[in-house]
Amino acid sequence: MAVTTVDPPVFPAPPRLTFRDKWLAKDGWARRGPLLPALVFVIVLTQLPFVATLVISLMRWNSNYPDDIGFTGLSNFKTVFTDADLRSAVFVTIEMTVVVVLVSLVLGLGVALLLNRQFFGRGIVRTLMIAPFLIVPVAAALFWKHGIYNPVYGLLNGLLTLVHGPQVDWITQYPRLAVDVQLIWQWTPFMMLILLAGLQSRPPEVLEAAAVDGASPWKVFRFITLPHMRRYLELGALLGSIYIVQNFDSVYTLTAGALGTANLPYQVYETLYSANDYGLASAQGVIVVVGSIVIATFALRTVSTLFSEEVSR
Repeated sequence: MAVTTVDPPVFPAPPRLTFRDKWLAKDGWARRGPLLPALVFVIVLTQLPFVATLVISLMRWNSNYPDDIGFTGLSNFKTVFTDADLRSAVFVTIEMTVVVVLVSLVLGLGVALLLNRQFFGRGIVRTLMIAPFLIVPVAAALFWKHGIYNPVYGLLNGLLTLVHGPQVDWITQYPRLAVDVQLIWQWTPFMMLILLAGLQSRPPEVLEAAAVDGASPWKVFRFITLPHMRRYLELGALLGSIYIVQNFDSVYTLTAGALGTANLPYQVYETLYSANDYGLASAQGVIVVVGSIVIATFALRTVSTLFSEEVSR
């Protein structure tokens, strides 16, 4: 008996749209026209200042020398990467971002796993856990500076007094650790929110099948939960990095950039307001923006991947 094979139907490829069809057609402008005011507003508000900053970064412009202003090319960017203080600021920024993001992710995952369980008062506990992230950054830094770290009446030394321990000047002796811990306290709830959403999106039928097969909680976490959470972990790391790279409040409030805690945003502030060097400060700001854009690009790709995965299910 002969078997007849049927070729799948071949559909013609859709015609490629020309520039006129895409941008000059009336129906296209009918859709895009209402969005033009918002687009123009965004461009004026964000892109024009950045272009102005980019132009100033290529200039020799110090308000202390008003008669010596001119085009200097890439020398400001060269100074950013060759000056010892600026290199230290770049290193502090990288170290702060890596430490805060990684520790916040680990703690956020642990808290999310606990809050994903059913227990009495879970809603109240979730609200309390989110609270640190809702505090204004300057207020949070002031709270830690005076309420936790203060060597005279702070909470940490108060606890050490109860056990007859030594009195420590935390900010002076451990400046970077003090800044990192304060940022970890504030950003762990943010990571917890993202990871908790990921935990609640796990397919229940897979968890039920694992329970029927007798999988231990560790194996469920290792082979089901952790692979499912990969995208959410990446998203939390990328979004957290975008904000922590630009952190200024904690460094300014806790240490004022002293004791080796000056990161790149604080260095931009010092260059602009102390040295009055607009060109160099603009070059530093451009580097911060470019670094944030690179991280944001990865974040947007991760978000789009998450949405595509959800749609395909």
